[in-house]
Amino acid sequence: MNRCIRIALCAAIGASAFGSTHAQRQNDSQKPLTIASQGSFFVGGELKKVEAPPGAPPTAAGEITVNQMYVQYQIPQVGRRHVPVVMVHGCCLSSKTWETTPDGRMGWDEYFVRKDRSVYLADQVSRARSGFDPTSIAAVKSGAAAPSTLPSIISATHEIGWIVFRFGPTFGTAFPDGQFPIESVAELYKQMIPDLNALLPTPNPTWTNMAALAKQLNGAVLMGHSESGFFPEQAALIDPSGIRGMISIEQPCPADLTAAQIASLAKIPTLMMFGDHLGDAQSPLVSWQNALETCDAFVAKVKAAGGDAEMMHLPKMGIKGNSHMLMQDKNSLQLADLIIGWLDKHVERS
Repeated sequence: MNRCIRIALCAAIGASAFGSTHAQRQNDSQKPLTIASQGSFFVGGELKKVEAPPGAPPTAAGEITVNQMYVQYQIPQVGRRHVPVVMVHGCCLSSKTWETTPDGRMGWDEYFVRKDRSVYLADQVSRARSGFDPTSIAAVKSGAAAPSTLPSIISATHEIGWIVFRFGPTFGTAFPDGQFPIESVAELYKQMIPDLNALLPTPNPTWTNMAALAKQLNGAVLMGHSESGFFPEQAALIDPSGIRGMISIEQPCPADLTAAQIASLAKIPTLMMFGDHLGDAQSPLVSWQNALETCDAFVAKVKAAGGDAEMMHLPKMGIKGNSHMLMQDKNSLQLADLIIGWLDKHVERS
């Protein structure tokens, strides 16, 4: 067969396959969503004594619970078929990240459930429904601590969000091939909330709680994004016993891990994913190109230690225009299918 004809035929078959897949996704989204159960609970938490500030009644003293992690879940009717997936959000956001997209499309939480995966959405400790420890702020208010001891609370502006999330090279200017639904960016801005991680002790309780949740579920895949991108690995370094897989999306990878730590992480299948335009939006907070390079190096180290690690850099796969918020991009379900395909090959329920 003529080479040009073969290439054209392959391209046509590929386009047809993608079209069918897209049509199937559209069809699936219109079917009733059936689940076996849904609910919510907390993981972790510690008691902390609080003193009554001057002039307050004695009843103001007592105990509070801090460092707990809120989790909501949905279990499909055949949820036992696959390992559960725990999704954790990034900076200045909550687990809303994984729900309905800013322009009203199906989020990854629902899509994974429709693909027979039990999904657990967690709010990081100190964020959203997990609450935060107010004692250091209250101490300043009562005069027991100096104002200089107040923690730094991050509240990302729209301008910073636009650049860091790589919607375009400058605020208000979008990349021509961008996948994020720019017309609905105001809905994303509503999701951005104060980040109180500065209130947390070391190590971050979210890491411990993620490891505990995986164990509580008798095995789970941990998925992190951005600020929480390397949290699955940090959780595994605390307690790997319940972690069946780790998915890290768009985050820097540490270069100072020891050989023993790499060897430990190499026992768990690992997937990393990065979008497009990594060097095309000059963020003052993070170099996404450098983040990719550090994670390429991490993947190489894990492989050298005998581990199962894969990097999905989407432009190299022919998938263009994805932002930092790729779970909300217009092709988000296509990307979800890539992850589900990886899960099918690398993480199986025994």
